[in-house]
Amino acid sequence: MLKEFGPEIWIADGPTTAVAGFHYPTRMAIIRLSDGRLFVWSPVALSPVLRAEVEALGEVGHLVAPNSLHHLFLGEWQHAFPQARTYAPPGLRKKRKDIRFDEDLGDTVVPAWEGDIDQVPMAGNLITVEIVFYHRRSETVLFTDLIQHFHADWFGGWRALVARLDLMVAPEPSVPRKFRAAFVNRGAARIAVKHILAWPVQNVLMAHGDPIVGDGRAFIGRAFSWLTG
Repeated sequence: MLKEFGPEIWIADGPTTAVAGFHYPTRMAIIRLSDGRLFVWSPVALSPVLRAEVEALGEVGHLVAPNSLHHLFLGEWQHAFPQARTYAPPGLRKKRKDIRFDEDLGDTVVPAWEGDIDQVPMAGNLITVEIVFYHRRSETVLFTDLIQHFHADWFGGWRALVARLDLMVAPEPSVPRKFRAAFVNRGAARIAVKHILAWPVQNVLMAHGDPIVGDGRAFIGRAFSWLTG
């Protein structure tokens, strides 16, 4: 299930999940930090096969929910790896009181991974505040819901029309219109995008869309041109 995406980074696709009748594919990423521990981003359902592959990579040290929407499988990972620290993005502590959170995610990079990963919150959005991560060694940015891309035949019926209008189905991955409209503080969002575009990005991973390999910074610039242009 795990696929090597670059130096010290792996991805795994999980089962689809349903939100308001829309079915979404799921994807997670695992980064092996310099100390050997694993940084688990947006964990998917934990099958026995996936657990064995993860344990073969090293010790799970950090379980990261990148926004308040990606938390469905966090509890089972915490149960399986109780030694790992669990991190909450803005809004998730209140939403998931059944999960033990050890630390909050925000503007400051967590010291445990500051040598390997940078981060910036995309603040000012009414739907969710997403924490965007950058893995230096693989030159990869990790987006969760802010950039999405579905194949033309993924949705059917009226949902296909909604998906097209929302830019979930487009010539290339895009920021859905619902997220664009939800940025009530566009100044804060522009600052975050400027921070992201300062990274020497080559690749872009998304939870809902095929990865972008090569020329990632130019792609991100296009994806957010509606905000920065």
